[in-house]
This record gives sequence, C-alpha cells and structure tokens, in this order.
Amino acid sequence: MGAPRVAFFPDSFHEVNGVAHTARNFTAYAQRHGLPFLAIRAGAPGSVGAAIVTTQGSVTAVDLPRGRASIAMEKDLSFDPFFARYGRVIRRALRDFRPDVIHITGPSELGIFGAYFAWKMGIPLAASWHTNVHEYAGRRSARLGSRAALRIEESALAATARFYSLASVLYAPNEELCTLLARTQRPCHVMRRGVDTTLFSPSKRTRAKDDGTVVLGYVGRLSVEKNIAMLPRIEAELRELGITNTKFVIVGQGGDEASLRASLPTAEFAGVLRGEALAAAYANMDIFVFPSDTDTFGNVVLEALASGVPAVVTTGGGPKFIVRDGVTGYARTPSLMPEPIADLVRDASLRHTMATAAREYALGCRWDAIFDGVYAHYPAAAHLDLMR
Repeated sequence: MGAPRVAFFPDSFHEVNGVAHTARNFTAYAQRHGLPFLAIRAGAPGSVGAAIVTTQGSVTAVDLPRGRASIAMEKDLSFDPFFARYGRVIRRALRDFRPDVIHITGPSELGIFGAYFAWKMGIPLAASWHTNVHEYAGRRSARLGSRAALRIEESALAATARFYSLASVLYAPNEELCTLLARTQRPCHVMRRGVDTTLFSPSKRTRAKDDGTVVLGYVGRLSVEKNIAMLPRIEAELRELGITNTKFVIVGQGGDEASLRASLPTAEFAGVLRGEALAAAYANMDIFVFPSDTDTFGNVVLEALASGVPAVVTTGGGPKFIVRDGVTGYARTPSLMPEPIADLVRDASLRHTMATAAREYALGCRWDAIFDGVYAHYPAAAHLDLMR
C-alpha cells in the first residue's frame, strides 16, 4: 500500500510559535518525500477575502483568511468565531483530496472543523498535543486568586481531554503528556521535535572573541505563561552575587513586553527574528535562559542547543526532557535557576564544554525521523476508527 493521504489542520502555521514551526516542518517533510498532503490553514498574512489554494509538488495548501471580527489571543494569533463561513470550501477540498486520515493539532477553529469533518465524512482522526491550554488558562486567571485559577485550569484540562478523545490516535511531545492523556483512553505516541542544524549553528556567531560580556538569551513569547517575570529576578540575584558582566538579549514579542522592558532596562530587545537573523542571535548568546514551565516541548531550547548554547530551564514542562542536566545545561526549579547560571557565567571552560555537548546532542534530532514515526502510526488510527 502507498503512503496514507493526510489532511492536516494545524492550529497555527504562518505565525511565530512552536505549533506553527512544527506545522511548517511537517508540510515541508511531506513535500520533500512526495507524500500526498492537504494542509488547511488559517490566517494567511496579507490575504483577504476568499480562500487561496496553492500546490507545490505533492502538497496542496488551502489558506483561509481570518475575518475582522477575530478575537486576538496574542499579537500574531487570533480566533475567528465566524470561521463556519468556510465550511463548504473545506468540505470541497476534502472531497477532492479523499484523505485516509485527518490530523488536527488542537481545539482551534481549524481543529474543531477537522474533527467535525472527520466525523461527518467517516474519516479516521489523529490529534497531536502541542499546547498546554489548561496551564495557560490557569496562569492568565491568576488575578482571580489561586483557588479560582486552579479550578479554571482543571476545567480547561477536562474540556481539552474530551476534545482529544474524539481522535483514534494521539501524539504528544513527551512521555509526561502521554501519561496525562491516558484519561482519553486513546493510544498516545511520543512525537518529539526536530531542528535545522544547518541554519542553527555555532558558525553563525559574529561576536568578537575578546568580548568580555556574557550574553544571557531568551527567545519566545513575552507573556505571563512563559514565566518571564523570572528574568529580572535572575538578573537581580546575579548582581547580588557580584556578577556584573552579563546582559540579557530578548527575542520575541507579547502582551507583557512593556512590563519586561521596565524591569530589565539594560536588556536588548530584538523583537521577532526569523531565518538567518534568528540563527545569528542564538549563536551570539552564551547561555540560554528559559524559565517557562508550561511549554510542552520547547523548540527554542533545541534551537539554542543546536547553536552551541547551553540552556538553563525549569523542571516543569517539556524542556527538561531536552536538556541533559549537567551535560548540555541545567534543569532547576525557577527559584534555583540563578545558581547554575552564575556557575556558567564564572566558568568559560564549563560553558565551552557544555556548548560542544549541546551541539552534538542537537545533531541527532532530525525532523525526518520524527515524522517517519508519525506516519508509522496512522494505520492504527484507521484500524481503531473501524472498531469504535
């Protein structure tokens, strides 16, 4: 039998975030290997009005612009409550493509439509978990009090799990999340992330060798769920330890950017960077600092490692599965992060040893191997769908 025909409904594609990054690489994988692939996407930048259909090799993409009534979730991410206007377009695209499986990435307007048409047209459904929506909901509800925030987080998790139980086969970026998804009573397979080690490389470093400043880098959304409030605390604790030769470089944007700028007045804010500019920013860092404990994986951590930058992350969330503690960086509770950062700042030899190990680890993380595994489990989705 040939490769399954996959209709892919990603929550995000054109934006700058981990879901979009994985979705773009998944689409590129299908195109690279000549696999029949239909990508139904929202929010095409600069487009208005009707759907835009493009074909590149074996991949057909249908871009569906979000409308003016869309609700902003972040600066570059929205939810369109009137997405149902594209129902006929999606149905026609699926009918013409004849997928063997529909793959969704979460409970966005795209995910809801993907799940609906899988049910309506009798197509097996696969779903991959990319975002800890429940934890985001809890963090953004913290102003209501800890008890209310906990209830909101628990309710969000229950609702999200019910949504994912619609699929026959699930994917998650680490074993911890697969265990969490056991409540769906669906088989779950680990779907890690890969990295482009040609783009992200120590060779992109441009700083002078005699530069005595130790650059602490952060890349990601500037919002409460990323725990960015830890960054100024880390800087303050380093100063208390007598360490004054560090500088933060912040790459990204988000709703909490203004408050972070105010609390880190000496930091360099680079905004959103892509491609070679982003690769150079990573390579010019000395230590990558990622305080988020809500990330399911942490693509940015892997990109930093590929760039030869040791990473200090928290023991919460997915990044702890990427960093080899004491080898490619450190994993600590947020309050204990300053200590290993101070050790790395003081010891250039230790930074060099970890940088080498980080690069070697990243060289073993290939996108092709990850998506080969995803395709290997699609037949099970079809089999389990017939049994339900």
